[in-house]
Amino acid sequence: MQYHNKPYDQLQVGDTAELTRICTEDDFFVFASNSGNHNPLHLSTEDGDGDQVNEAIAPAMFVGALISAVLGNVLPGAGTLYKSQSFEFSMHALAGDELTARVKVLEKRGNREVVMETIVVRLSDGALIVSGMAVVVAPEKEMSFSEIEVPGLVLQRHRHFDALLDRSRPLPPIPTAVVAPEEPNALGGALLAARETIIKPILIGDPDKIAAAAREIELPLGDTEVIPVRNHLDAANRAVDLVADGQAQALMKGHLHTDELLRAALRRERGLRMGRRFTHVFVMDVPGQPHPLLVTDAAINIEPDLETKIDITQNAIDLAISIGIGAPKVGVLSAVETVTPAIRSSIDAALLSKMADRGQIRGGLVDGPLAMDNAVSIAAARTKGIVSEVAGRADVLVVPNLDAGNMLAKQLTYIAHAEAAGVVLGARVPIILNSRADDDKARLASCAVAALHAARMSDRI
Repeated sequence: MQYHNKPYDQLQVGDTAELTRICTEDDFFVFASNSGNHNPLHLSTEDGDGDQVNEAIAPAMFVGALISAVLGNVLPGAGTLYKSQSFEFSMHALAGDELTARVKVLEKRGNREVVMETIVVRLSDGALIVSGMAVVVAPEKEMSFSEIEVPGLVLQRHRHFDALLDRSRPLPPIPTAVVAPEEPNALGGALLAARETIIKPILIGDPDKIAAAAREIELPLGDTEVIPVRNHLDAANRAVDLVADGQAQALMKGHLHTDELLRAALRRERGLRMGRRFTHVFVMDVPGQPHPLLVTDAAINIEPDLETKIDITQNAIDLAISIGIGAPKVGVLSAVETVTPAIRSSIDAALLSKMADRGQIRGGLVDGPLAMDNAVSIAAARTKGIVSEVAGRADVLVVPNLDAGNMLAKQLTYIAHAEAAGVVLGARVPIILNSRADDDKARLASCAVAALHAARMSDRI
């Protein structure tokens, strides 16, 4: 688009101009970040006035800024500077409203000063949102320019996890055996999920350490059940006993080594085996991505063979369906997108793809080998000439080995600002596997993912 300004000498009383845009929830989050105005009335995730409705009311100065866009881009345009602006707000705009900002030249003064009438109306019904007067210094010279490319913004908002939490809250809280929650983060995640009615925690561990952790985070244990067990391996075994006896429908890792928890879950007598290998999945909410991204296996199977990758893939498909992805698209990753005999991961990927075609892996669309770029970027897939329902649209990324998965997940977390929910699958119940570095949102999301998966597993059973 070409913009042409109108210098002071060419301006005429009565000249008008306008611009129209749709207000979005993301606009208001960006405004809150830039302005420092965190009034919850303007944020779609908050109930700012206590009426049980999250209004997402447009900030007044955000609406006013739409006028400055007309003045700076169109009339008078490039080179314009503000001297003053008055506003009178007649009503409020909401997220989703399409607003038109209009300006009109009322008076020309000396020193290139121009008085402008300014209004913003809602396009759907013409309702007046704000009116006022602006005094600007108009440009001296005529100029034209193409639309200026400004840096893009990626909002660090984890809307996919918010949606998962909303889906899990109506479910009955699942009884969850929390093993060794003897450290503030581990205990805090369980108690927070309990407060959100996602889980009903049963705390198993050293009662003195659990009580000390509760005091440190200032969250009362209340009537939360505490089973005193001072040894971590014994605590893990007691948690598995609760599942075997039907008293718990999920396990949650606390402040103990993962191998101690899994050793108990894999025991021969009254263990949690159900015919598949235990595999790990990160459900990742990556800002800017249109859907959650599942990465597997990043924590358990170090160098999985083809047979293990079958279970890794099937478990991930089952979890993706549980969290609401109807027909998961699975990209099996390699360094290349062609079958290359010297690269084992490319051969495994091709075999997994063909096995899915033959019904040996069910519930999703599987394609591979795919390199990372053409698994998640449609443009990259087209450049490489890849014709596939999965390429560029993958919901699930199956990595060659634990090194690759762990690196990918941490790159997304620390560079792309993703949040990650960790779950172990293949057992009779989901196992919630959090990292000590996880924040509250990640811990809540892990519980929500487990709750949704447990609910679908129980329906299937």
